[in-house]
Amino acid sequence: MNNLLDRVQSTMLMGAGPSSVAPSTYHAMSQPTLGHMDPFFIRIMDELMTGLRVLFGTENTLTIPLSGTGSLGMEASFVNLVEQGDKVLILQNGVFGVRMVEVATRLGAQVTELAFEWGTPVDLEEVEKALRQDTFKIVAVVMAETSTGVLNPVKEIGELLNEDTLYIVDAVTAIGGMPIEADRWGIDVCYAGSQKCLSCPPGASPITFSPRAIEAIKKRKTKVPNWYVDMMLLTEYMSGGKRVYHHTPPINMMYGLYQAVLNIQEEGPVKVFERHVKAHEHLVEQLGSLGWTLLVDEPYRLPMLNAFVVPGGVDEAALRSTLLNEYHIEISAGLGALAGKIVRIGLMGYNAKIESVDRLVSAMRQI
Repeated sequence: MNNLLDRVQSTMLMGAGPSSVAPSTYHAMSQPTLGHMDPFFIRIMDELMTGLRVLFGTENTLTIPLSGTGSLGMEASFVNLVEQGDKVLILQNGVFGVRMVEVATRLGAQVTELAFEWGTPVDLEEVEKALRQDTFKIVAVVMAETSTGVLNPVKEIGELLNEDTLYIVDAVTAIGGMPIEADRWGIDVCYAGSQKCLSCPPGASPITFSPRAIEAIKKRKTKVPNWYVDMMLLTEYMSGGKRVYHHTPPINMMYGLYQAVLNIQEEGPVKVFERHVKAHEHLVEQLGSLGWTLLVDEPYRLPMLNAFVVPGGVDEAALRSTLLNEYHIEISAGLGALAGKIVRIGLMGYNAKIESVDRLVSAMRQI
């Protein structure tokens, strides 16, 4: 059998994720594998969890990397907090809000879906109205909606919630690319992914639970229905003095996430966030000169995920195919109702720099 890995070509990943991986992270992942209960690996995990607290803007003790992709983070958030019949309000303005609805519904929640036009942010007045009309155990929203490039007003939504409501936020695309202040914004559960602005391969999902969320789990009438992401079990495994075996994590994946977080610490989070904004502004300017406009109004745009409306006469599928096959640059198509209408260009982590933008724009000019 021929080894297909010998034919893998280096591609600049400028789509909706995964993003290109930093060389230092590749190097970290190539280090010898340790046992998952090895004291030195535990030390690495402890430092990783400390770094994740900084990126989440939290002091939560239960801040850990789950062994799975960002979708596992979503699953873990709902599966730990939702019991049969619980009222859940989901603020939906894209694919990943729709997925939240699916996950909560499967758990038997009474889901109220407050939907907004894709490409527009959550409307705070509509949220306030919904909260006056009913009482919800959980309110959930996507901070950085990857399917549309919209930044939702997470802080302002949190200010509308009372102390009895738990607040779940998806920060998969946000983490490492813009500030997150989980404690200040009243977020009870915030989950993310390794493969976007952290510039690490997919396979780990950082997540944090507030003391209020932990207390809610302890007061459940029924067991958490998913053993793998039962946070009470994972607490015994990931934190505290004596570690209790739970599962075997992907050791080298955790090395990579550790290095990715360290890279941000060494550059400085503020500088990293500024670099994302500068790359975004350069991309908007350069593609604007070619007749491309953004789907999202300026105040609500993400710097790391740019949804451009496809100009008339442009075959976006052929454009993406040519970029990939001839220039080794990947950008993403639109999803759902936006399929064929937009392309999504990611400026995440390692690729959030002027040189990456110039390489992409040069290729698009030639095409």
